Amino acid sequence: MDMTRPARIALFGSFYRGFHVLSELLKGPVGLQVMVVGVATDDAGASFVSPARRVWAYPHSACEAAMVETLAGAHGLPVYKGRVKSELFYREYEEEWRPDLCIAATFGQRIDARLRSFPRFGFFNLHPCIDDGWPSGYAGPNPFQALLDDGSDHAVIALHEVDEGFDTGRLVALSERIYFPPAASVVDLHKCTSPLAAKFLVQQLGKLLAVTSLKA
Repeated sequence: MDMTRPARIALFGSFYRGFHVLSELLKGPVGLQVMVVGVATDDAGASFVSPARRVWAYPHSACEAAMVETLAGAHGLPVYKGRVKSELFYREYEEEWRPDLCIAATFGQRIDARLRSFPRFGFFNLHPCIDDGWPSGYAGPNPFQALLDDGSDHAVIALHEVDEGFDTGRLVALSERIYFPPAASVVDLHKCTSPLAAKFLVQQLGKLLAVTSLKA
C-alpha cells in the first residue's frame, strides 16, 4: 500500500464492541497509521437489523444504542444508519468513503459481495466464540447467549474475513481467553469483552497493514 498516507478504514459497528473499536482507531496508537473515513452503525429499532435476535433484544439505554454514532459525530465522521445493501449507501461507500479495509464489530446487517469486495485489503469481523475449530459452532447473531446456554465460562474473539457465509470466512487470529464473571448476562459480556476485543483488533490490524504494505 501507499505508505505516504494512512490506511482508510471504515467501521461497521455498534454497542460496546463498536464503541471501543472506534475509540482505539481514533484515539489509540494505531491512529497514526489509519484514517477512519466512515461509520455504519445499527438503528436499534429498525427491522432490518433483526433486533429481536441480537443484542438489542436485551435491556439497553438510548445512550448505549447511540454511543457509536455519538463518538463518530464528535470526531466529524460521516455516519450511516440505513440499509447498507442499497444504491444510496453503495455510492457513499465507493465514491466518498473509499475504504482500504473494513472492520465489523457488532453490526446487524449482512455484508454482501459488493461491499466486501471493494476494500483492497479486505473486510474483517470480530466474533465471540471458543477455540472449538473454525468455523466455530458459535456462528450466528447472538454468540454470547449460545455460550451462556452451554455453560461456558469464557470466550475468545475471532478475527476473520467476511465471506458469503455467516461467520465462516478465513480465520486470521484468535484472542486470548476472556473469562466470564458469575451470573453474567449477555450485555455484561459485551461490556467486559469489548475493550479487550478492541485491543486485540489493533494488534492484528498492525500486522495486516504490514503484510498488505509488502504486497502492494
